[in-house]
Amino acid sequence: MKKNPWVFAKFILLPLAAGALSAFFSRSAYASFAQIRKPAIAPPGWLFPVVWTILYILMGVASWLCFVSEGTHAEKKKALTVYGLQLFVNFFWSIFFFRFEWYLFAFLWLVLLWLLIIWCIFLFDACSKAAGWLMVPYLAWVTFAGYLNLSIYLLNKA
Repeated sequence: MKKNPWVFAKFILLPLAAGALSAFFSRSAYASFAQIRKPAIAPPGWLFPVVWTILYILMGVASWLCFVSEGTHAEKKKALTVYGLQLFVNFFWSIFFFRFEWYLFAFLWLVLLWLLIIWCIFLFDACSKAAGWLMVPYLAWVTFAGYLNLSIYLLNKA
C-alpha cells in the first residue's frame, strides 16, 4: 500500500480532534476540579494536556501503522474497529469525570477503556509490532489515571 502523507495526517488528527473536542465539552468543570481533594502523587494540572497530546499522536501513528501493515484486511478491520471503539470510550471519560463529576461511574468507564486498550494492543500487534508497542504508554497512563480516578472518588465521596 502506498504511504500517502495526507492519510497519515488524518490518522494523527483523528485522536487529537477527539481529545480536543472532549476537553472542550469538559472545560467548564476544570475550575471545580482544582478545588477537590486529590491523592498526594497527583501531577500538576498543566501536565495532563501535554501527556494527552503526546499519547494521541502515538495512538494516531499506531493506527496508521496498523492501516498500512501487511496484515490481512480482516485483521486490520477488526483492529481499527476496536481502536475506534476505545477512542469513543476515551472521548466520554473526561465528560463523565470532569463535567458531571461522576467519579465512580467514570472509574468503571475507565476500566472498560483499559480493557479495550489491551485488546487493541493485541490486535495492533498482530498487524504491526510497532503499532502494538506504541499503544503501551497509553495503557500505562490510563492505568495511572485509574489510580487517580479511584483515589479522587474515595477522597471526595459524600
